[in-house]
Amino acid sequence: MARALINVPSKAKRGDVVEIKTLMSHPMETGFRTGSDGALVPRNIISRFACTYNGEVVFSAELFPAISANPFISFTTVATESGTLVFSWTDDKGQTQVQTAAITVE
Repeated sequence: MARALINVPSKAKRGDVVEIKTLMSHPMETGFRTGSDGALVPRNIISRFACTYNGEVVFSAELFPAISANPFISFTTVATESGTLVFSWTDDKGQTQVQTAAITVE
């Protein structure tokens, strides 16, 4: 895939609601566009996004062709303990990109 940008606060107080923002660079072919040869370009979109916090899923989404190229996803979670957030994006070709971010809870 391509480059992912993740914005997670490095520190939070226990019980705080923290906002997490992600941006994935991806061409997002809808499958409706024709190439220079007149044939349809095969669909290839990010079809699944998931985020785990210390192994527990805190957010997941199934994406469809109406999603824009370079999808921006923002969500919140409660800071319960220090640990790692793992983000994964999977496209129609089966390629998965995984990124991690650490958060310290005081």
